[in-house]
Amino acid sequence: MSYKGPEPRRYPTAPWGAGDSATAVESGKLPAIRPIWDVHIRDTIVCLGGDGFYYMTGTTGDNCWAFNDGVELWRSRDLKTWGYLGLVWSIDRDGTWEKNWTARAGVPFRALWAPEIHFIGGNYYICHCISGVGIGVLRSTTQRPEGPYAHVLSDQPIKGGIDSTLFEDDDGKVYLSWGAGQRIREIKPDFSDFAGDWQDLAFDDSGIDPKAKKNGQPLRRVGFEGATFFKANGKYYAGACNKDEGRYSFWFASSDKLLGPYAGRHEGPPGGGGGNLFRDKAGRWWQTFFGNDDQMPFREKPGLIAVEFDAAGHVVASADQPFKPFA
Repeated sequence: MSYKGPEPRRYPTAPWGAGDSATAVESGKLPAIRPIWDVHIRDTIVCLGGDGFYYMTGTTGDNCWAFNDGVELWRSRDLKTWGYLGLVWSIDRDGTWEKNWTARAGVPFRALWAPEIHFIGGNYYICHCISGVGIGVLRSTTQRPEGPYAHVLSDQPIKGGIDSTLFEDDDGKVYLSWGAGQRIREIKPDFSDFAGDWQDLAFDDSGIDPKAKKNGQPLRRVGFEGATFFKANGKYYAGACNKDEGRYSFWFASSDKLLGPYAGRHEGPPGGGGGNLFRDKAGRWWQTFFGNDDQMPFREKPGLIAVEFDAAGHVVASADQPFKPFA
């Protein structure tokens, strides 16, 4: 990808695919897995579309900490072989407020982070954020995952922050959240506007290790970024990325109600932070992976961990992992 900013670039290339210690595997915290595809990607997201295909996106570009081109998309029928659908939404071609360059540490900056693709109500939606500016939601104008896509809810940043996400409840109601997932807001069925105000989620931090609390204060979130929501076995799950012992992972908590209180905070399979959980066509649960730290078996490539729920309702890795390393 070529840089088209106002000044010569002064950014290092991300060290994707670099050698890693894999200590999370050696310690038994993470099953041995391999990348599902050889592509540089962070914040891996996989969605089952209405046509029976799986769609994958995420943060792309070798200089994605500073700049990239937009939203790239891949497609697979079986989660094993992926085809590239291209740059389905371009900052320069399709963006409005996203086009503006800002400065970070005195150098040009414009990075689209953590896009998510969702299939909702017969159409495809993409959440995205421009770091340092705000979040937005796009909708396909053709009901096809390739787009084109146009803004919904607002043609300006919906709010400041990063890591926007959508959640569709069993009754068809759709909600937007972002960042650490501490607040949600219902969206009207036609995505013309919001159906109400932002609502705070409640968290029950009883039984949580005091070390997880800052200065003994109540814990009012699951993690600090990368919010995700899903429902399994009649329970709502709120997830967000957190760091523990140097691992960047999803942490989860569950509740009987969407607004909480969420309890049972726990670390999911390590390395899965900045992604999502989804069910495949056979009903099996998967957690996406990209390997953010050197405890992982690989770095900044898409991976999938087969997961299940233990007796406590915690997200744990399944014993059988289809994407084991090749012998």
